[in-house]
Amino acid sequence: MNVIEASGLGKRYGRTQALRDCTLAIPAGHVTALVGPNGAGKSTFLNLAVGLSAPSEGGLTVLGGRAPGSLAALDGIAFVAQDTPLYKNVSAGDMLHLTRNLNRQFDWAYAQTRLGELGIPLKRKAGKLSGGQQAQLALTLALARHPRLLVLDEPVAMLDPIARHDFMATVLTAAADDGVSVLLSSHVLERVADYFIVLSQGRVQVAGEADDLLAGHRILTGPAAEAATYTEQPVVHVRRGDVQAHLLVRATADDPVPPGWESHPVGLEELALAYLREPEAAALPGPIRSRGVEGAEVTR
Repeated sequence: MNVIEASGLGKRYGRTQALRDCTLAIPAGHVTALVGPNGAGKSTFLNLAVGLSAPSEGGLTVLGGRAPGSLAALDGIAFVAQDTPLYKNVSAGDMLHLTRNLNRQFDWAYAQTRLGELGIPLKRKAGKLSGGQQAQLALTLALARHPRLLVLDEPVAMLDPIARHDFMATVLTAAADDGVSVLLSSHVLERVADYFIVLSQGRVQVAGEADDLLAGHRILTGPAAEAATYTEQPVVHVRRGDVQAHLLVRATADDPVPPGWESHPVGLEELALAYLREPEAAALPGPIRSRGVEGAEVTR
C-alpha cells in the first residue's frame, strides 16, 4: 500500500506556483524525508496530504486511495506542524483532555504514561514548557491517536541537539514498534530516514529508497579537460578543478568506467545537494526506473 500517491499535483497561491506537476508514490512502512531548501514547496505538499489545502491541479490520495481530509483519512493520519501548535495557556493535562474530545480515537493511558516518563508535569501550562518538552507534548498527542501515517513539518528545526535526538528517537520507536509510516519535511538531510524525496523549486527532483538511490549513482573522478566531453552516463552535477573533475552520474558499480577515470560510491548528502544545485537534472535520461515529474524518472 502507498501512504501517499500524487499525480500531476500542483498548488498555486495567486501568481505564485508553490508546487508543480508532482507525481510520486510513497510506500507504507518507511520513514520518508522530504528534503529541500526553504520555499521548495515542502509545507505545501504536507498541507495537501493532510487535507488542510486543496490542489490547484492534479490529484492526491492517502492511505491507499482515501481523499485527504476525509473522515477515513483523518482517523489514520496525525500531523505535527512546524510550530508544534499548542494552546500556550492550557496545561499539558488539559491538552490531553482536549485532544481526546476532538478525536474519535485517543489512547489516554499511553499519553499519560509517556508524559510521565518524559518528566512533563500535567499541571504545567504548555507555554511554560521548554522547546523540547513542547515538541514532545505535540508528538505525544499525535502518537496517542495511533495513526497509520505520522506527518511532521520541520519538527526539530528549533530544538537543541539533545532535544532533537530524543524527538527523533521517539519517532523511530513508533515506526519500528507500532508500524507507523512517517513523512517528515526538513531543509537538512535526515539520516534517520530510509526513503528520500528531494524537492526544489516546487518540483520533485529525485525520490526513492536510500539504498536504491545510492546504488543508482556514482562519483567519477578524472581529468578536468575531459569533463565537458564525458557522455558515457547521464551527468547530474559537475565539480571541476584545474586538474581533476568530479562527476556525479547516474550509474551503478557494474557500469564500465572510461579509461583515465575512477568510480566511487556517493553519499546521501552529496546526492541530495547535487539535485538541489542542478534541478534540471531530474529531466535527464538514465537508469532510474519509475516515472517522475514532467517525464523525469525517479527511483521508487
